[in-house]
Amino acid sequence: MNTIFTDSNFSTIAATGTPLIVDFYATWCGPCKSIAPIIEELAKEYEGKVTIGKCDIDDSPELCEQFGIRSVPTILFIKNGQVVDKHVGAATKSTFVQKIEHFLAQ
Repeated sequence: MNTIFTDSNFSTIAATGTPLIVDFYATWCGPCKSIAPIIEELAKEYEGKVTIGKCDIDDSPELCEQFGIRSVPTILFIKNGQVVDKHVGAATKSTFVQKIEHFLAQ
């Protein structure tokens, strides 16, 4: 996965206008580790359509505060600077695919 969202680069990445999917995670979080390979696969599969990346909550407290992140993993679907969908917790790849397809169709 190439995109790592941080406090310092988020606004620059968001300014491109590409829809974003941000996986807020922590290195110590078991469920976060379980979905990490799924998120990486999806980032490759949807490259060019949406920017999918990760944000370590311990390294980016301002971004977590901005989006009200209270649990990990939390995946935010952001379009035009607005959160249009949110998923908290681990899920299967098919669940994420369904959410992404709906997100892109909006």
